[in-house]
Amino acid sequence: MIRFAQPDTLYLLAILPALGLLFWLSARLRRAAMERFGNLPLLARLSDAAGSAKRMAKVVLILLAIGLIVVGLANPQVGMRMEEVKQEGIDLFIALDVSLSMKAEDVKPNRLEKARLELHSLIDRLGGDRIGLIVFAGEAFTQFPLTTDYSAANLFLDAIDVDAVPVPGTNIAASIERAVESFDFEEPTTKAIAIITDGENTEGDAFESAKDAVEKGVLIYTIGLGSPAGAPIPMYSASGRQTDFKRDRMGNVVVTKLDEIGLEKLATTGNGKFFRATTGQDELEEIYKSLSVLEKREFGTKRFTDYEDRFQWLLAAALLLLIGEVLLSERRSAWLARWNPLGRKGEVAA
Repeated sequence: MIRFAQPDTLYLLAILPALGLLFWLSARLRRAAMERFGNLPLLARLSDAAGSAKRMAKVVLILLAIGLIVVGLANPQVGMRMEEVKQEGIDLFIALDVSLSMKAEDVKPNRLEKARLELHSLIDRLGGDRIGLIVFAGEAFTQFPLTTDYSAANLFLDAIDVDAVPVPGTNIAASIERAVESFDFEEPTTKAIAIITDGENTEGDAFESAKDAVEKGVLIYTIGLGSPAGAPIPMYSASGRQTDFKRDRMGNVVVTKLDEIGLEKLATTGNGKFFRATTGQDELEEIYKSLSVLEKREFGTKRFTDYEDRFQWLLAAALLLLIGEVLLSERRSAWLARWNPLGRKGEVAA
């Protein structure tokens, strides 16, 4: 199986006919000039310059060398073998709270940005595990399904903000239910949910949802963001300038607090663990250790072809042709002229 790593480079082959035409026109102009100067057969006998056959041979060598260089730059590759690689790991859904309270700045720069940094670091540590992302506020939505494409996962993560879910509130139960619905229970993989939130649940019964998940073999981990003392939620204008803090209907500043006890209880119900996000990210190592000891199961195979580059052979052949063109003598050769289909009588030296 042959393919080209840079197939667009092959368009440069279109210059070969143009170069051939240019060389042909040059030869015609040269011949016309010699005809005006004097008798061609006589000039051929008196001149020791290359005949038309040798000039044509040099042109052919140059054109072939250019063609080989262009094909070499396209980097032809040969498929040597098909290989199957088993994939083993766990299935992990991250449930990320994107409610307005995640804008509180008791964790710098704010809770949501801190969660984003934690997730980027966690994804970078994963190896072979499938990861999916669910965002939730008053409702829960699947941002991307289970995948091993960590680069795409990081891109989706960068695009998340508090407006990702239009329904206000914090419905942890909905995030658990959405994750459970998204798992494929026909595959014998270890399944886990990691919930990243400040824990201020306003809707649904998260503990009942956790119990239902455990019955299906799903583990639940919780990661708490914020401080038990709480912090106000800053409000910003479209230009990015802070205008006020979020207030309730009575005009009082809303203070959002980390519900550490509730998140610990939820993790215990889900047969998992609770972690509290810290500035030093020490909890990341603990989270990774907890996930890495989970039993990894095979969930599929990847087939790919191992390719080898072959451009060097073409470039080497082009170099040899160019060397041959340079070494080809400018002196006329009688034996070469006899094989020249464009030659005329009288051009061969006596």
